[in-house]
Amino acid sequence: MKTRLVLTTALLSATALPAFSEGVLNIYNFGLYTPPDLIEKFEKTYDVKVTVTEYDSNETAIAKIEAGGHGFDIVVPSASVVPIYIEKGLLLKSDPNTMENFKNVAPEWASVAWDPDRSYTVPWVWGTTGIMVNKDVYAGDINTSAIFLDPPEELKGKINVVPSMNDVIDLAIMYVGGQPCTTDKEVLKAARDKLVAAKPHWASIDYASFEKFINEDLQASVFWSGASIRIRAENSGFTYGFPKEGFLKWQDNVAILADAQNVDNARLFLNFIMDPENAALISNYTGYGNGISGSEAFMTADLLAAPEMTIPADFASVARFQETCPPETQELYSRIWTDLTK
Repeated sequence: MKTRLVLTTALLSATALPAFSEGVLNIYNFGLYTPPDLIEKFEKTYDVKVTVTEYDSNETAIAKIEAGGHGFDIVVPSASVVPIYIEKGLLLKSDPNTMENFKNVAPEWASVAWDPDRSYTVPWVWGTTGIMVNKDVYAGDINTSAIFLDPPEELKGKINVVPSMNDVIDLAIMYVGGQPCTTDKEVLKAARDKLVAAKPHWASIDYASFEKFINEDLQASVFWSGASIRIRAENSGFTYGFPKEGFLKWQDNVAILADAQNVDNARLFLNFIMDPENAALISNYTGYGNGISGSEAFMTADLLAAPEMTIPADFASVARFQETCPPETQELYSRIWTDLTK
């Protein structure tokens, strides 16, 4: 779901881990992504003091971790960057597939392309990247990336685009008829030109606060399904669209870092979030699905009924699971992003 930085750092191997430090766990996670009630329950259950530090993107997280000296035990990388974490030796092979609660992982998430047999990661949440629009302001079709790439008059100057390179470029590539991770330079040029031409009609390229939408300072955004649910709960005018040209499906995952100080407690946490009741706490807070069978029984009725949670049948065929692009493609994406954001 995000871009990646390529750096090099010597790391401790899984067989040379630091000593376990009793009663502490340090989590590194995306902002507004860690339910306080989940943490409180874990702390009371295991008498472990949890500290949560937040980041805004996969790029920020991997750079911090590769720099070393961070003190974190757990990170929550998107599926598209998990192979990079593994290749660089940043994750502990913790074998969550042997943990007691792994039996609760839904079959479709039990063995995945980015982590076959789940040797490193467990599901946190899954969702989609699409378009959120205030239908009280714009009554046209919102199931299209034209909202930000060929903006209608009603929305010009009121559109936000999240600064998530791969999400934005992938949507643009699909809008011009290509597929994510393409190496076709003509397609990439068409996507780049479309983005650059559209930018003057945007208000911002930002991780905009929810309040800016709730207060209607912004009226549309490239956005994520769960975040859209949370905004719609405060302003019912906002609706989430699934671009008919193609949109992204993704999963964020929990993993133990290779240089974790509190490995035993981190293992407890991985097993803990694979319990259906605890997975539901994550979904109820974030607005996303979680990949744990049986969690639905503990999820709120409003969340289960939310239209953002179910990909409409008419658009299911154009959903693309976000993958790790080859380095040469990622370099081309970076050039496009530099042109767009300079």
